[in-house]
Amino acid sequence: MEDNQNPAGKIGSDFFAKIDSTNEPSPAAEAVDSPPTPPTNIFTATPPPIETGFPPSPVAEATVLSDLPPSEGRGKLKMIFLLVAAVLLLGGLAIFFISGRSSNKQPVKAKETTLIYWGLWEPEVIINEIVADYQKTHPKIKINYVFQSQRDYRERLQSALARGEGPDIFRFHNTWTAMLKNDLAPVPATVMDAGTFERIFYPVVRTDLRVGNSYYGIPLEIDNLALFYNEDIFATAGKTPPKTWDEFRKLALELTVKDNTGKIQTAGAAMGVTKNVDHWSDILALLLLQNGADLSNPTNNLAEDALTFYTIFSRSDNIWDENLPASTYYFAIGRLAMYFAPSWRIFEIKALNPSLKFGVIPVPQLPGTGIGWATYWVEGVAKKSTHQEESWEFLKFLSTKETMQKLYQIQSSKRLFGEPYSRTDMADLLRKEPYVGVFIDQASKAKSWYLCSRTFDNGLNDKIIKYYEDAVNSVNKGGDIKAALATAARGIAQILTQYGAK
Repeated sequence: MEDNQNPAGKIGSDFFAKIDSTNEPSPAAEAVDSPPTPPTNIFTATPPPIETGFPPSPVAEATVLSDLPPSEGRGKLKMIFLLVAAVLLLGGLAIFFISGRSSNKQPVKAKETTLIYWGLWEPEVIINEIVADYQKTHPKIKINYVFQSQRDYRERLQSALARGEGPDIFRFHNTWTAMLKNDLAPVPATVMDAGTFERIFYPVVRTDLRVGNSYYGIPLEIDNLALFYNEDIFATAGKTPPKTWDEFRKLALELTVKDNTGKIQTAGAAMGVTKNVDHWSDILALLLLQNGADLSNPTNNLAEDALTFYTIFSRSDNIWDENLPASTYYFAIGRLAMYFAPSWRIFEIKALNPSLKFGVIPVPQLPGTGIGWATYWVEGVAKKSTHQEESWEFLKFLSTKETMQKLYQIQSSKRLFGEPYSRTDMADLLRKEPYVGVFIDQASKAKSWYLCSRTFDNGLNDKIIKYYEDAVNSVNKGGDIKAALATAARGIAQILTQYGAK
């Protein structure tokens, strides 16, 4: 992972200049092993002796023939030579016949190999058709796909891998590479060399999956954070969606509706707190990256400005508070104007409210930036697997254009759309698709780090998120922002050291 620092920062930009003394914070509410090698001595047993009836040696026979007339001796000698040749020929044919029968009795048969594949999010019905296609050309390879629950998945996976009892192939989050680096097998050059890998996949993938000179895993999808907006709310107010953070804040204020007691009825945006803002850590990480802050050591003004901007939506602007429902639900019922989420949240929103009219656009930017926030899943091969070659061949098949297209079609037959393609050379196939296109457009400039929400890893992400959560809550309660971030930085350093991450 890279720190993605930008020393120049964005202090003094219009975006952060909006945070001034007119917006003083109000009191915050408390919130099977490889097939055995065939025996090499299967044909080495000495065949039984063959009774050939050879005549006496030529020397002895010549002594007898010397007493015979010349013509008779030559005739008998010719007959003897013919007899010897016939016997030798018959003996050779017998040996060849016996050897051939021996080999036919013990044919070498290829043993069936079973690969265990742990998957997340995609049920068996999605994967089985792809597996069936593979087995048509690889009849001796059986793929046993096991759909896993996200609960304690990373810990269950890593424990099984450490015992040598884990799957051959498994899905993991892009931010888990550091935690799994001792359990992952590198992508072989015979499957995909470094040059091909770097040409096919997005820059963030090349950063996230590289350890030393090797890549560890092949992504079948790409995802990132986008801005969802309620089309009816915007149309009624005569507004257009924002492109910058300055526009975003102004719209959030203008689109917030309160009753006569000051209680929020319609919120302009879900920002400012941690309790009920889904994906708040991703949003804050995006702000930090765009402002050039160091996410691993957020102790300078760049980090302070980003945290200040995030919390001002609840501390001062009062467009969101902890008394509201979770932001995904509030957006789905039509009471939230703007909301940040990755692509898969669209399925949840449509399930909650099929009639909701909403658009999905790129995240707002600071002037001169174009940074997005990536969070996606990857397929890897276990270092202790005894079937690494077979596993990588299957992943090579999964990552081809043809297979990805078919997988997307199968997924789209079961839900609104499939997983956005991870291959850059397939971007144009989805760029004009409703909902999906925006996630493809943002992928080339997206970055990632250990602040990805809902990975359920109880590791790098969850523990670092907790330190940032404490900092947000401290600032919302009126605490000193420098002290809050300094405390977070010390905790983050310990977590990074614990997992050998950077």
